[in-house]
Amino acid sequence: MKTAFLPVLILAAAAAAAAAAESLPLRIAVERFIELPPDVRQPEGLAVDAASGDIFVGTYDARLPESVRNNQLLRYSRDGRLLAQRRFGTAPLTGLAVAGGHVYVLNFGASKLQRLPVDFDASTAVTDVATFGRLDPPQPTARTVANPEGSQDRIEFGASGFPGINGMVPDRAGNLYVSDSFQGAIYRIAKAAQCAPCDVQVVSRDPLLGTAGALPFGANGLALDEDEQHLYITNAGDGRLLRMKLPQGSVNVVAESIHGADGLLQHKGWFWVAANQADAVIALDAAGRVRARAGAFEGLDGGAPRGLLFPASTAVNGGWMVVTNLSLPITPMQGDEWEEDVTRWTLSRFKLPATPPE
Repeated sequence: MKTAFLPVLILAAAAAAAAAAESLPLRIAVERFIELPPDVRQPEGLAVDAASGDIFVGTYDARLPESVRNNQLLRYSRDGRLLAQRRFGTAPLTGLAVAGGHVYVLNFGASKLQRLPVDFDASTAVTDVATFGRLDPPQPTARTVANPEGSQDRIEFGASGFPGINGMVPDRAGNLYVSDSFQGAIYRIAKAAQCAPCDVQVVSRDPLLGTAGALPFGANGLALDEDEQHLYITNAGDGRLLRMKLPQGSVNVVAESIHGADGLLQHKGWFWVAANQADAVIALDAAGRVRARAGAFEGLDGGAPRGLLFPASTAVNGGWMVVTNLSLPITPMQGDEWEEDVTRWTLSRFKLPATPPE
């Protein structure tokens, strides 16, 4: 009689194991996708034109002296063929977005939002859309932190007044949200496709947008939830995912301990964070629970990273997610970072999960 129950027990155990496996965060392998031209380095910003599948890459080449810099906006086909290059010279670029037949560029070096047609070539004119300046006061509001034994810390931030424009996201109405990593701010540009120059509105200077962390970048990547009622924000220095109620609500912490929370993308209910100091892309649900982890650093191959090395931004390209390997050394010491040995810069990609999140 006991043996009659054995198949049932085996099936039950298998079902339990399958259910347990489904509840675990997904582990996703990445592959090399695009190698940048030999004279181009530090891919940072990334966007995809949903209509054509073209991929746009902006570089953050901040070397000194400035004369050696070679910042560019690159356009690739869906399958990774280089189609066009537009030089930006000494000015590093950060966030990119595609809307209304144009690619929008955050020109970090010039403190400007600019745009040009998606089918640009090497000589296409660049239009200035908005200029960002010193806020008053330039530093984010001080933050009070409660300690577990009842005391409090008070974090005082500093800022020189240079706007660290970094991430951006358009909404369906044509408005554009932009983060400022140095002055701890979120900006809104109303109807960005219909104005030039455009007015820049400050919608938040919450203390959670600043940082005193080892990474000197506070508010960074931006994403909207599906109904566009909340703006999600990464704070790179604090390693946090934040959420702000729109249009000008409070900012709250959704998730912590995301080492180097950089670029941010919402896709089918998950928030994909480029964790630049963890060499991974991490997917969180709206509650902040880790649902997937893609990639790792697997060494160098001919001067180019295998896997991910300081991933900065992501974009969806069909059934794939594309990732920029910024591979940027950030410490003053020599010999302590693999990024110092990179001589060829790349984009990686990975297959998105086939089933939508629950």
